[in-house]
Amino acid sequence: MRDLSTDTSLLSLNTATVKQQWNLEQMIDGCVRHRIGAISPWRDQVEACGLGEAAARIRDAGLRVSGLCRGGMFPAADAAGLQANIDDNRRAIDEAVTLGAECLVLVVGGLPEGSRDIARAREQVFDGMSAILEHARSNQMPLAIEPLHPMYAAERACVNTMQQALDICDRLGDGTGVALDVYHVWWDPDLEAQIARAGQQGQLLAYHVCDWLIPTRDLLLDRGMMGDGVIELKKIRGWVEAAGYDGCCEVEIFSSLDWWKKDPDDVLATCVERHQNVV
Repeated sequence: MRDLSTDTSLLSLNTATVKQQWNLEQMIDGCVRHRIGAISPWRDQVEACGLGEAAARIRDAGLRVSGLCRGGMFPAADAAGLQANIDDNRRAIDEAVTLGAECLVLVVGGLPEGSRDIARAREQVFDGMSAILEHARSNQMPLAIEPLHPMYAAERACVNTMQQALDICDRLGDGTGVALDVYHVWWDPDLEAQIARAGQQGQLLAYHVCDWLIPTRDLLLDRGMMGDGVIELKKIRGWVEAAGYDGCCEVEIFSSLDWWKKDPDDVLATCVERHQNVV
């Protein structure tokens, strides 16, 4: 495993971690102050800053862009809705290219309104990715499916395990892979084998870290800081790096009850400390 004990260059800030108090400009400046080497912005924050301005600020700060959040959300109730979602994903690819992102992270979407057909929703994910894949390939922008915990299957992501995500990637071929977020997949008894599988195909595109708290007080907005929960972070990183991953560890914490209330500089300082000692 890589030695992170004196490292900050391999730490990436997913901007959701401090989104309640800082805009993108402040997030970039914060990364510079804390010597964090990379950033992963969300599209709404980029839009608020202005795409060109955001790209210039990130470039001038010397930051890597470990990913852009997010594309996806493909399933729709009708063909027009699916096409609108496909068009939005093409725009997301263009934005990722402008920012110099290492991948476009896809939260694929759940059941269309009024539907109970999760198998059909998963096929719409495949159809949507198929429709944007040539555009992504021509722009050399990898598409990273992020499987989400099954509790989000209906509303946010009908792809819930590494195996499901990799099965889609295998059907689509080059230019696709996975964004592994430990929060969503730590519980999977097949996780080690699926990480190894992804590594064999060069499909590990991003690695997100936080922790699972006991109790979890909110199913969306109560993620823990690394080391405050039950996830075996070093073990999973060992599997990921043994599979060939050499990219950033991206901290992504949704925490309306705790970390979003703290001084963002204190949050970033804690991210650095936990990255060096816990992750």
